Amino acid sequence: MIKINKNSWSDANIEQIVDEVNDRVENPSQSKYQKFVGLEDFESGQFKIKKWGSTENLVSAMKLFKKGDLLFARRNAYLKRASEVDFDGICSGDAIVLREKSKIEKGLLTFILNTDRFWEYAIANAAGTMSKRVKWRDLAKYKFLLPTIEEQKQIAALFQNIESSLEQVEAQQNNLKTLWKRLIDDFVSDSPSFGNLLKGKKFKTFNYCDVTEKLMRRIDPLNYDIDRIVAGENLESEDFKIRTWQKIGEGYLGPAFHVLFKTGDILYGSRRTYLRKVSCAEFDGVCANTTYVIRSKEEFLMQDLLKHIMLSERFTQYSIGVSKGSTNPYINWKDLDNFSFQLPDLKTQKEIVVVLDDILAIVEQLKQQKATLMKLKKKLLNEILG
Repeated sequence: MIKINKNSWSDANIEQIVDEVNDRVENPSQSKYQKFVGLEDFESGQFKIKKWGSTENLVSAMKLFKKGDLLFARRNAYLKRASEVDFDGICSGDAIVLREKSKIEKGLLTFILNTDRFWEYAIANAAGTMSKRVKWRDLAKYKFLLPTIEEQKQIAALFQNIESSLEQVEAQQNNLKTLWKRLIDDFVSDSPSFGNLLKGKKFKTFNYCDVTEKLMRRIDPLNYDIDRIVAGENLESEDFKIRTWQKIGEGYLGPAFHVLFKTGDILYGSRRTYLRKVSCAEFDGVCANTTYVIRSKEEFLMQDLLKHIMLSERFTQYSIGVSKGSTNPYINWKDLDNFSFQLPDLKTQKEIVVVLDDILAIVEQLKQQKATLMKLKKKLLNEILG
């Protein structure tokens, strides 16, 4: 248990504990550095940079950072992006490179710059019209209470333990999703397999149009007993759950949203199908006609198996291949007709669904566990360092 006594903490500002580093690399593509961190690689609330691009095609001068530095995204401070890097590389000029001085415990700066109090300061001091930026001279003046060295070590250890727990949960989640995808792809293949479950089973080949139907139930949502509207942006990639929606009367989007869907229906985003937006409704609502409402013919194919099939790599690549348009490609319902796949008997389908849904149930539990840890991290950050 950490014992905090803020009466012993000293007044400090950012420039007393860190240096701004302005080392530059003139031609990154010709340098020894291979990793490039752009603003799109930052994630709000993340303590470490986990994504990056390549310096292969970068010819303009960029900033150099070293392992252990902290990158602060000075543009659009409301996005709250300040993360440590554990590798050497090049970054965008819209990132400020900060390097801790010896008087502060390693890693503590990241925690200080991720409190609500700090972000309120950063947002208030951002300047500009179209895309506001925070300047180093303003960032340097941020004042806070600096813990004693002993307390810095305890606080850093606490948050590093929370980060380790988050990384473990995320690794489990990613491993299970990888397993789930592999099982689906193996099943929806020219030679279907699913562990030992399909050995000795007979299959029938179907076209998509033979075992599914598109439901086009047109209603006036303002005069129907429902209150939820689901737009394309409410469908998430590779996530069967619909987690957000708009309310009839509050976020009504106009006459395009007139297609009724009911609990258990599959909603499929027909635009940019590479986004893999396949959701299974857990409530009644309306969507636009660019979101297809689908039901399987359950004498041939279980509805709960159809949703998994539609997230297979083979189905996705087929849908991309028959889509039309360049900037905003879309797929017509009839274009799906010729997608063919093999199915075992309904009893075997049910056994497959149980395995796949059980994996996703554990993934969902891990997602909730991660959200709980993130809330705890934020709460403790603000209570201890805010």
